[in-house]
Amino acid sequence: MKEEKRPEHPAHTHILPDGTVVTHTHHHSHTQTRAVLNRMSRLIGHLESIKRMVEDGRDCSEVLVQLSAVRSAINGVSKIILKDHLEHCVVDAVRDEDKEALDRLNRAIDQFIK
Repeated sequence: MKEEKRPEHPAHTHILPDGTVVTHTHHHSHTQTRAVLNRMSRLIGHLESIKRMVEDGRDCSEVLVQLSAVRSAINGVSKIILKDHLEHCVVDAVRDEDKEALDRLNRAIDQFIK
């Protein structure tokens, strides 16, 4: 059986308002990982199907309807990831006074909502 190699989780350091230095790694273990992966697999299959539609010269209206369905599915999986992130990472960041993690979330939200 092939062993799955997981990426290293880089350590980062925070200096708390009282001057305490905290170094830790951030491991993403979420309750919705399997659901997200399943949805992503379905999305990839759906996109492959749309690609075949274009290759086969299917009607543009049909392609657009399918692309709209994919966009809706992407929004759905994004919502799951955001909620899971808030429930786990952001809760940890607030507890650890990790302003950097909260800044990253703000930048990600800005990019996502563009």
